[in-house]
Amino acid sequence: MPGRRGGAGRHRRRKGDETGGAQQRHFGGLAADRQGTDDDRPPVVLLHGLTYDRSQWAPTLRALDSLEPGRRVLALDLPGHGGSPAGDSYATGDVADVLHEAVTDAGFDRPVVVGHSLGGALATVYASRHPTRAVVNVDQPLLLGPFGELLRRNEPVLRSSDYLQLWNSLLAGMGIDQLPAAAQEVVRTATTPRQDLLLGYWNEILVTADEAFTEQRVRELERIRLLGIPYHYAAGSEPPPPYRRWLESMLPDVTIDVLPGGGHFPHLAKPAELARIITGVGTGGPAGR
Repeated sequence: MPGRRGGAGRHRRRKGDETGGAQQRHFGGLAADRQGTDDDRPPVVLLHGLTYDRSQWAPTLRALDSLEPGRRVLALDLPGHGGSPAGDSYATGDVADVLHEAVTDAGFDRPVVVGHSLGGALATVYASRHPTRAVVNVDQPLLLGPFGELLRRNEPVLRSSDYLQLWNSLLAGMGIDQLPAAAQEVVRTATTPRQDLLLGYWNEILVTADEAFTEQRVRELERIRLLGIPYHYAAGSEPPPPYRRWLESMLPDVTIDVLPGGGHFPHLAKPAELARIITGVGTGGPAGR
């Protein structure tokens, strides 16, 4: 299904120098920070998690610029987040199509797509639908597991004025206390847990049976495997053995790294390590379409 633009309409691209650090602009209607200059290195696209915004990637942007000065990087605000307008649909396929419009508007071709949490799921869907050099999924399992049951069981709370109780209970299990103090502050303050975002982005989980959800993920991973797109899973802790076996059965060439010390937010705990992973993927010649 083609992606549709948010209600605020299309923003015109802002002209400006892109050579010195990240420049705030809009591409395809989405707010973004772009850094780097046009060159032959594969561009990088960064996708944040649910309720957060592109500011979470600031440490990664600095680390990437230190490792590979001038490499093109685009950190986007997802539809409905940060400076981006609300979307007409928050289904993952629709959002991936909107993201592709922004990537194309930025002049990026076949990027390395990096996503944290929800962004990791979107990076996976994106790669199954649009030209992609490589995927780096930061701590986002692709199977629902107990999370789907938890959301469905608590759907009445999620739809009530007490919805933040559920959100805060989820945050409490994400290992935020493992992060450095400055990163903890980012996680706790640089977030907008609006009810419409939670209901919108989680709607697929609420209305889709586990079996159908898994079948969709399998189709996406089969497409990625057939296209030969490198896939890297950067987890905050060792993946459970059953999930690891499933992922390796779907993507025999998957690379799995564990970046401990940050719970669900390894990109904030270990930005330099993540930057090294990003700069190491998608460098072996053409991949994807």
